Amino acid sequence: MAKKNAKKSKNSSASIARNKRATFDYKFEEKMEAGLSLMGWEVKSIRMGKVNLSESYVFMRDGEAFLFGCTIAPLNTASTHVVCDPMRSRKLLLKRKELDKLQGLVDRKGYSIVPISMYWQKGAWVKIEIGLGKGKKEHDKRDDTKDREWQIEKARTMKKAVQQ
Repeated sequence: MAKKNAKKSKNSSASIARNKRATFDYKFEEKMEAGLSLMGWEVKSIRMGKVNLSESYVFMRDGEAFLFGCTIAPLNTASTHVVCDPMRSRKLLLKRKELDKLQGLVDRKGYSIVPISMYWQKGAWVKIEIGLGKGKKEHDKRDDTKDREWQIEKARTMKKAVQQ
């Protein structure tokens, strides 16, 4: 009798959703991982990939961190006795030391806390990567775009030179 391999292949992605706009609008100085307090219907919707992080942000209230603006669309087959609110604020699970650090930097230095990506950890836990940073100015965004285009052009030129 053959044993089934319980491990997933390393090529399979554990990523659920990415906030691509965040890396364009903010310069992150620090990133950290946080757990997410979810209801059962939300986990089922996340497994189906019905998550949008594009307009979301993290705010601090009463010494706790909350994710606001993250849309998790309810499934049609969700339970009828549960009221599904796709835009509710969800509590982030962080240690007290991390919460105090975030609160201090947001209050004193004017940093913003923005979710970068949502992913599965060990196949069962939903984690969210949050970034602590400041907003970019318009000229910073243009510089980043120029640098990215230059890197692409340089790679094309090098590829052509190697082929000849």
